[in-house]
Amino acid sequence: MPPHRNAYRPVVMGFRGVVTSAHPLASMAGIEMLLAGGNAVDAAVAVASTLNVVEPFMSGAGGIGLMVVSSARRGERLVLDFIGRAPAAADPTRVTVADLEGGPKSCATPGNLGGWLAALERFGTMDCNTVLAPAIRRAEEGAPLTWKNCEFFEKARDTLGRSAEAQRIYLGNGGPRPGRLLVQKDLAATYRQVAEGGAEAFYRGPIARAICRAVREAGGWLSEDDMAAFTPEWRAPLTIPWRGVEITSVPPPFSAFQYLETLNLLEGFDLAAWGHNSAEYLHHLIEAIKLASADRLAYAYAPEVPIAGLVSKGYAASQRQRYDAARAGASEGERFDPHRLADQILPGHPAEFMNEQTTHFACADGDGTVVTVTQTLGVPFGSGLAVSGTGIVLNNILKWMDLDPRSPNLLRPGRKAGTMMSPTQIFRDGRFLMSIGTPGSYGILQTTPQMILNVLAFGMNIQEAIEAPRVRVYRDRLVDVEARVPVGTRDELARRGHQVNVIDDWSWIVGGGQGITRDPESGALQGGADPRRDGYALAL
Repeated sequence: MPPHRNAYRPVVMGFRGVVTSAHPLASMAGIEMLLAGGNAVDAAVAVASTLNVVEPFMSGAGGIGLMVVSSARRGERLVLDFIGRAPAAADPTRVTVADLEGGPKSCATPGNLGGWLAALERFGTMDCNTVLAPAIRRAEEGAPLTWKNCEFFEKARDTLGRSAEAQRIYLGNGGPRPGRLLVQKDLAATYRQVAEGGAEAFYRGPIARAICRAVREAGGWLSEDDMAAFTPEWRAPLTIPWRGVEITSVPPPFSAFQYLETLNLLEGFDLAAWGHNSAEYLHHLIEAIKLASADRLAYAYAPEVPIAGLVSKGYAASQRQRYDAARAGASEGERFDPHRLADQILPGHPAEFMNEQTTHFACADGDGTVVTVTQTLGVPFGSGLAVSGTGIVLNNILKWMDLDPRSPNLLRPGRKAGTMMSPTQIFRDGRFLMSIGTPGSYGILQTTPQMILNVLAFGMNIQEAIEAPRVRVYRDRLVDVEARVPVGTRDELARRGHQVNVIDDWSWIVGGGQGITRDPESGALQGGADPRRDGYALAL
């Protein structure tokens, strides 16, 4: 039996604020801002920039992201989109799938830094120098590598081999080992330029010129015009009601609607009566994921996404009739595949109901501002292309676009890649209840509803909800199942036709969630972080 009810770690609680992220030093950077009188947005920018230093394989100034911000004082809930577009010179006829895996032609316009500063300008209380100071200090003085850091560094050797500069920064000085200091003075200098010159220094100044020169010399597409044209966009969030709460996430052209549709499908069942991670529950969860995934592949990249239909309760009721409660269905999988399976689950018809998405972190303050962020480089260390003199590693976001002209997600100049990032906030009676999110590529849209249901349907606290074993669904009837799911459950899933693949007890394949909840009576904030990576929550 775990020492903290059904969790190995305690829930971290406070009243003035909570920060939870994928690394303790990044969480501490956010706490520093709260201690100095800043709000959750100030803390979020400090966390984001520090993650660039201590978790460089997952996110950074060269990546992209999405943010949900809610302010009780202002009565606002907004989504900030800082997804960079494909370069204007991008051409699907002059690139291979291998080219998009990494290297100079895989880079979309970096968006993270522009997003952080846009949030700071609109909601923050501190200046750029202050919120970037922890990242600058960590980069200059060095941050000790963790065991998980070293694991990702070793797995990414091929990616880092794409540029001599990346090898120098991350594999030099004897190579990675736990406890060794990773010093990144060039990155510190870049952040100093941004602290003084703001987004202009990054997108139109010497940093932009250095980035584009490196990409161009390596044979890539990203230009200074692409950099100068980047603008973060504020959007209205996508919200559904679910058993007395409001679940809020990011709207199209992003794919959070898949997991919202999954929740709508499962709303019609007595999940608690089945029991958490029972065969009955997991079978219905898996089949709901397959139905919703088919809709994402069919509609997410359409010029006009039929979003009102996709997230309507009437559509969920009609989709529910397509379940086979006894047998596994065949899924197209997570990504477009022109080769159809004989009995593949097809998308539904949401238009008939029109009238009815890495690292993740979150910050909350005592005044009711909550920031929920998911951001990415694409894969560990992104493109593998490090820009000399800047400390910046560029993303490989174009990997998530297709070259097959039959795909609705075809690579096109100026297009935003379809992202699964789904930072989420949940409210009850208009008051903040929960923040949740995870990295994990296509798995984000499967891990997110599992963590939400762990709280809302099964009564878990936030740490239990994050630690609980998970599943992930792939093409046909294949499903990854963490080994902590009972053998009897796994055997019953196999009997129903699922191809069960048992993965580690605690596998990064099913994400790395971070979450915050608020006690509705006392207002106490409660933070949880995922032990599958270096997640850590801190509170005041």
